[in-house]
Amino acid sequence: MTDLLYSEEEEALRAAVRDLLTDHCDAASVIARTESDAPHDLSLWKSLADGMGLAGLLVPEERGGQGATHREVAVVLEELGRAVAPVPYLTSAVVATEALLASDAEDLLAELASGRKIGVLAVSLSVAPGAAYKTVRLENGSLYGELTGIADAAAADVLLVPGEDGGLYAVDAAGVTVVPQVSLDLTRPLARVEFDGVAGRRIGDAGPAVRRALRAGAGLLASEQLGLADWTLTETVRYLKERKQFNRPVGGFQALKHRLAQLWLEVVSLRAAARNAADALTTGEDTAVAVAVAQAYAASVAVHAAEEAVQLHGGIGMTWEHPAHLYLKRAKADSIAYGTAGAHREALAELVDLAAP
Repeated sequence: MTDLLYSEEEEALRAAVRDLLTDHCDAASVIARTESDAPHDLSLWKSLADGMGLAGLLVPEERGGQGATHREVAVVLEELGRAVAPVPYLTSAVVATEALLASDAEDLLAELASGRKIGVLAVSLSVAPGAAYKTVRLENGSLYGELTGIADAAAADVLLVPGEDGGLYAVDAAGVTVVPQVSLDLTRPLARVEFDGVAGRRIGDAGPAVRRALRAGAGLLASEQLGLADWTLTETVRYLKERKQFNRPVGGFQALKHRLAQLWLEVVSLRAAARNAADALTTGEDTAVAVAVAQAYAASVAVHAAEEAVQLHGGIGMTWEHPAHLYLKRAKADSIAYGTAGAHREALAELVDLAAP
């Protein structure tokens, strides 16, 4: 039987990441960043990537990384989800890194693993694993075209761009035009990237690299959604124990107890699904099924938990100053990232030979 419990090393990693985020990623600072022209916290990113070496967890030691597994990365993403941290960890340390692991660019992989550079796969955040994605055209050795919905493109140093010829190209972000797009989740901004005769270095085939990257992104996104749901549930329970109405704690009312109990059941079920997806990505066994199961379930739980947090906090939950809106926006944005729950349910049905009625 697969052991989905957290190991001592994983719990120690969690404690270290949580301590760092407690000191450097408080809610007020995150809200202030969303109101600025620089939503990414690059100082926090440097501490995570360079100071703690977390950007290279998925990269083998002989290739310049830490040689860890997807299980450790999942723990990091749980904590980043709990803090709605505005850092490009999922896009760079997971998705772009997985694409490079399937390509031939050892120098670039080492730079991402060390945190010296931030990489972004130039595929729309809404694309599910195995789905079609937009490409750019190659003319006389240069790239032309436009790609939209690219998460964290504004923070990228290098873009991994799929070409219409089937190649994956590494492009210096300084040579492209990045135009911000309206994004519900202000902590993970989207952008339109324009290529007008940009030079690119072919590093491999786009097909297998993009499939591998998006599958890992979808599977580990469930851990971020788990962290988000866990924080909103914990914070809501804490608030309802303190908030009083009719001279008694609001949390003592039976109707609210039932709602919180139901939400708790959903969160612990999501924990099992997310851990199973991370373990499957680590072992390579039944990966497609585990990822589809996790993403078919995760979105509704994360959104439900965030909605309950906003509502059960009452008036304060509706204010800009309270962080509940950050979690609701992240949960809603995550619900369509790397494929909707419906798309993953459809993929799961095909994987287990369950014909539609």
